[in-house]
Order: sequence, then structure tokens, then C-alpha cells
Amino acid sequence: MQGTSAAVPSARAGMVGARFGVMARNLLAVALLAGCAAGCGLVDAVFDGFKHAKAVENDLVAMVGVKPTVGFNWHNGRLTSVTVTFPSLLHDKPLQELADAARTAVGKEFKQRADDVVLAFSLGPSETSAAQADQTQGKNLP
Repeated sequence: MQGTSAAVPSARAGMVGARFGVMARNLLAVALLAGCAAGCGLVDAVFDGFKHAKAVENDLVAMVGVKPTVGFNWHNGRLTSVTVTFPSLLHDKPLQELADAARTAVGKEFKQRADDVVLAFSLGPSETSAAQADQTQGKNLP
């Protein structure tokens, strides 16, 4: 048995590894707690934003008679944009009246100034001639 030796880990090396594991676990716990605390404000803002969007939809139904879809975008606690999309063109309402109603409802319900209010209309599927549709059928287009 001369000439052969096996590396024997010292007890001290095991203790350092165990301490590192406990410290890493504690750091992870602190990081998770800090993230959750910081995220709570974000979560509240998102849920409040959905409540405000629903309220804008209800206000516009009362003002215009048609229910739109309302989307919003927050950035660093600031309301950067609100998009009000009606399901179709509204021929019986002037565009300026719709714009004023949307702007008023957004300001009232979100309780802060939006940097931009976007008014949109869904037009449905595009129209294509049958010949064009047959040419592109079955092809992978980029």
C-alpha cells in the first residue's frame, strides 16, 4: 500500500460548504421577499388598471350605446396610453363625439392623464378575391 494515497476532505472544508449553502439560501429568500414587496405595487396597479378599463367600457356604453374594448399601457407608474377599440364603424355618431367621449371617460376613470388616447375601430376580415386566395392557399408565407 505504499505510494497510494487518497485525498481525504478535511472537516473544515465541509463546514465552509455548509455555511455557503445556508448563506445562499438566505440570500435567495431575501431576494424573493424583496421582489414580492416591490411587485405588490405592480400587481395592484395592473388589477386597478383592469378595473379602470372596465369602468371606461361601461361609461362609453352609457354615452355611445356600443361597448368597446379598452386596453392600457403603464410605464414606471405612468399611464402612457389607453386604446379604445369599437367593434365596428359607428355610422350614427360623429368621430369627434366618439373621441371626446373616449377622452372624457379615460380621464374620469383612470384618474390620471394618459399620454395618449387611441381610438380604433375593428373592420373585420379583409376582403380578397377568390383568385388571390387560391394562389396563396397551401403556401407558407413569411
